[in-house]
Amino acid sequence: MDTNLIISKYYPPGSLSFHVLKTHSQAVARKAVKLAGRMNFSDQEMEFIHEASMLHDIGIFYTSATDIGCMGDLPYICHGYKGHDLLLTEGLPLHALVCERHTGTGLTLTDIDKFNGLLPRRPMEPISESEQLIAYCDKFFSKDLKNLEVERSFESALRGITKYGEDKANIFKEWHQKFNL
Repeated sequence: MDTNLIISKYYPPGSLSFHVLKTHSQAVARKAVKLAGRMNFSDQEMEFIHEASMLHDIGIFYTSATDIGCMGDLPYICHGYKGHDLLLTEGLPLHALVCERHTGTGLTLTDIDKFNGLLPRRPMEPISESEQLIAYCDKFFSKDLKNLEVERSFESALRGITKYGEDKANIFKEWHQKFNL
């Protein structure tokens, strides 16, 4: 599959949003594929990890994030489920699950309820090892225009996750033990 064709279908090449999405996704994909290469993933799983890493944030254009060129009307928290819905229409149900489940360390029903109906009420937590790996790697890269390709340290990524609760920090630490071989 050519993820560039899918990205270009929704993001005009040369636009700020295209640049941010591609650069961020490539950084996440490099890290995810590198870590997956140390594990026991099949060639088919490795290909999926690369593709899903490239598409995990495909829904950001639906959001109002003008600093990264996204002119939608939804809050940023919605990008995961909107990307999920988009990739379902593209016939990519497994890639769609990565979109929906990569936010933070995943969104529980309790988390979702805090958004008062803004998000669909269904568990959005990464289940498969590849979903967890991509969500983990995503936390090391921001969409800050000055630091798109700069990998955060584990400590910095952990501080970012800890803002959302000790339970989220503990999941991230577990993933670190699992994937940072």
